Amino acid sequence: MRIYTPVEAAKQAGNKYLGVLVAAKFARHLNELPKERLGERKVKFTTMSLEKLVEGDLTYKMIRRRRSET
Repeated sequence: MRIYTPVEAAKQAGNKYLGVLVAAKFARHLNELPKERLGERKVKFTTMSLEKLVEGDLTYKMIRRRRSET
């Protein structure tokens, strides 16, 4: 089993905090999909998402929050 570090995620995302955040959000997205759609999995979703990020298979887009006007 390969171990992915935040430093490796930083190479794709710009910094390690953003890399881990992107991978965690993608893992949550995978967890919400129907189980039969994913097939049999051999690794955890977090490991799979870090692997996709480090390999460059995972793309993301930063969206700025809107300020709430009250």
